[in-house]
Amino acid sequence: MFGFSGWWLTGLVCLVEVLSMLGFSSYAVLLAPLRDAWGLTNTEAGWIGGSFFAGYTIAVPVLVTLTDRMDPRRIWIAGALLTVAGNAGFATFADGFWPALLFHAIAGTGLAGTYMPGLRLLADRLSGSAQSRAVGFYTASFGIGTASSYLLADGMASAFSWQLAFAVPAATSAVAILMVLLFVGPSAPPPKPTTRLLDLRPVLRNRDSVAYSIAYFAHSFELYTIRAWIISFLAFSGGSVFAGGAFAPAKVAFAMAVLGIFSILLGAESSIRFGRKRTVAVLMSLSSATGILLGLSYQIYEVAVVAALIYGMVLTSESASVTAGALGNADPKLRGATIAVHSMIGFAGGIFGPAVFGAVLDLAGGTDTATAWIIAYAVLGTITLIGPLSMVLLRPADLQGDGAFRQARAARSASSRAR
Repeated sequence: MFGFSGWWLTGLVCLVEVLSMLGFSSYAVLLAPLRDAWGLTNTEAGWIGGSFFAGYTIAVPVLVTLTDRMDPRRIWIAGALLTVAGNAGFATFADGFWPALLFHAIAGTGLAGTYMPGLRLLADRLSGSAQSRAVGFYTASFGIGTASSYLLADGMASAFSWQLAFAVPAATSAVAILMVLLFVGPSAPPPKPTTRLLDLRPVLRNRDSVAYSIAYFAHSFELYTIRAWIISFLAFSGGSVFAGGAFAPAKVAFAMAVLGIFSILLGAESSIRFGRKRTVAVLMSLSSATGILLGLSYQIYEVAVVAALIYGMVLTSESASVTAGALGNADPKLRGATIAVHSMIGFAGGIFGPAVFGAVLDLAGGTDTATAWIIAYAVLGTITLIGPLSMVLLRPADLQGDGAFRQARAARSASSRAR
């Protein structure tokens, strides 16, 4: 468990992560109106969504690997400055495909400097089950930031203008920078690694970590596709009738993200109690099936809302488990490089997922065609199964302390047989 300093550090780092993420879902909320205003295809709209993760994936091997060589606090501050620049630039200059693509990619680059380096701030100061639980809380803060960004973007766009959906998050990121400067002290330089900066081969040879990273790819492909397209799907299902009400598409997306926060923590605790690879395989299989069912629920809006909320609970449930699995199986001297590889593999799914989903919609008849949505969700559910397959085929190691409940039950059973 945590001591006071552990709780303080975890709470503070989680708070600044939320503040720096309030622009995360701004484009997802505004995808359809900006697509129509700028005359984009669904594929182009999907690529703008994916450009955020392209910026992240390109930057993360450098920024996160640098945490093996310098104070992660410095990397975090640099990343938050990029977040400010990306969101402020989108609000000021985006008026079509290319400017939006550029500034959304810059914002994604900023996330590369904040999300995993923030995790490194915790990982370097905690160990064992305390570290695993801290990863769970930190991953949940990612969900809080995502959920809050839905409401913020919808509120700003509805009451004022779409530009404020990006400008306000730029301001909150600046506040987060100030908080880190004031309340998070510098740390001692980490031990010098024995590899060159971008030599990731030792990490890629770590089969246990890589297996969890492959699962993270499938998780990210599914998660960020849904976050990019769920509002458009709910609008197709009849959600436009509920605009401004409690069941408006943006508010349903917010509720999905909130439910996902709790499932992240439950999934992390389940890994500790029942075993990590088993938990990941079961939860991702359930998520795949639920997503396919969501695609079939379009005919009645109320049914689609219920299916979406259930999906929100399982969609993120294995997130902390796969990240803690990759980090916990890392060589301590290569934690930064391991996080970099994990992020690169994982967020590659975020790059291609929204664009692939949009391309399937275009090829199958467009967003006004029920068959297109059904096929797109079927493709998405199939790709999600890469995660469970990586657990079954590669059989990565659990972490120390994982499966404690199952092991205790087996020990009691063996003791009973002995008597």
